[in-house]
Amino acid sequence: MYKLIVFIPEEAKEHVKDALFEAGAGALGAYSRCSWECLGVGQFLPKPPANPHIGHPGVVEQVQEWRVELLVPDTMLDAVTDALYASHPYEEPAFDLIRVIEPVPRT
Repeated sequence: MYKLIVFIPEEAKEHVKDALFEAGAGALGAYSRCSWECLGVGQFLPKPPANPHIGHPGVVEQVQEWRVELLVPDTMLDAVTDALYASHPYEEPAFDLIRVIEPVPRT
């Protein structure tokens, strides 16, 4: 089991979450579409030859982004990663995959 932590701009948040849920992320026991999210500020400097979704090469950008966390079963990792890249608007989406001990569902 993994925890996926991904940073998503406001306008794309629900679209990306839907794609991740459909690919198999966000389930625990009898619950589905589970996630945790909070708003923060991301910063990046696109360097040539970047083609950023937001901003311009050579200019530091600060963007309000949502940090979204979801559980991902080992068997769904490739599908979820593919869905992340296909649905996220950023050329290089920022995300972490952290191995976690699989919880024993109580439902």
